Amino acid sequence: MRTPLGRVRHLGASHSGTSDFWRQRVTAVALTVLIVPVIVVVMMLLGRNQAGAAQILGSWPIAIIMLLFVIASAWHMKIGMQVVIEDYVHNEKLKLATIMANNFFSAAVALASIYAILKLSSGV
Repeated sequence: MRTPLGRVRHLGASHSGTSDFWRQRVTAVALTVLIVPVIVVVMMLLGRNQAGAAQILGSWPIAIIMLLFVIASAWHMKIGMQVVIEDYVHNEKLKLATIMANNFFSAAVALASIYAILKLSSGV
């Protein structure tokens, strides 16, 4: 049962709405669209040495595709793991600690990947 104000604001029982649900779906659609170019890039890298791989990954269009894929993947991973933690961890202190660890891990993976892509694409 929703109150009229809750229906207007689209808020559920937790009073936080469905923002994580929609973010998860948006990142899933983004990953679905981006997976085809990423597979093409990976297939282009097959059989190449390090210099050839750096040359392919160093082009800006490919770097942008890879950056978008990494950002969408990390965000999707963070939201998905947070939902699992919220559903299955019942101790509030442990839940808070694992959600914080999930946030830090997702950010670290994203930043390390972004750094590597930017370093390759800048030619350094």
